[in-house]
Amino acid sequence: MQQKEIYLLLTDTNSWLTRLIKLYTKKPYNHASIAFDEKLEHVYSFGRKAPKNPFIGGFVKENIHEGLFKHANGVIYSISITEEQWQLINQYIQNIYAEKDAYRYNFIGLFGFLLKRPINRKNAFFCSQFVATVLQESNVVKFNKPAPLVTPHDLEDAGIFHLVYQGKINAYYNQPQLRSMESTSC
Repeated sequence: MQQKEIYLLLTDTNSWLTRLIKLYTKKPYNHASIAFDEKLEHVYSFGRKAPKNPFIGGFVKENIHEGLFKHANGVIYSISITEEQWQLINQYIQNIYAEKDAYRYNFIGLFGFLLKRPINRKNAFFCSQFVATVLQESNVVKFNKPAPLVTPHDLEDAGIFHLVYQGKINAYYNQPQLRSMESTSC
């Protein structure tokens, strides 16, 4: 059976919201994203739709070269999954993408997280809740807590991912193996 790779990005964008979350979690990374490719051209999460306004949030396709990612620190992990799992993840994300305007950021869920009471809202996620849900729905991992209580650190601590990179996220693309992929791409 052929294996495929997906990527987990955990970042510290140093926004006021991530600084606030960091005060509570005491962890270095407080934003989670999932990517389909090593070059991080197809990265998805729940976050800001308008870079300058943290209150307008929802499903986003992220660009590691722009906005808050330009100066973000983080880690990138990979995991090998089956073709079937990859298809499930892709279909789940494509379904949300097709209806992206119907999805919102789960701010209320963040309060539930603080109270250790999961709050599931229809068509609403926060970043780590989204990634945890995608991974659970595709049978990649099962968490020992509800998705609205999963943190970026819980994703990292799942023990199934392999560290690929740590440092400035924007500098990740400058790694030699990624530059050589650029020169051989069609």
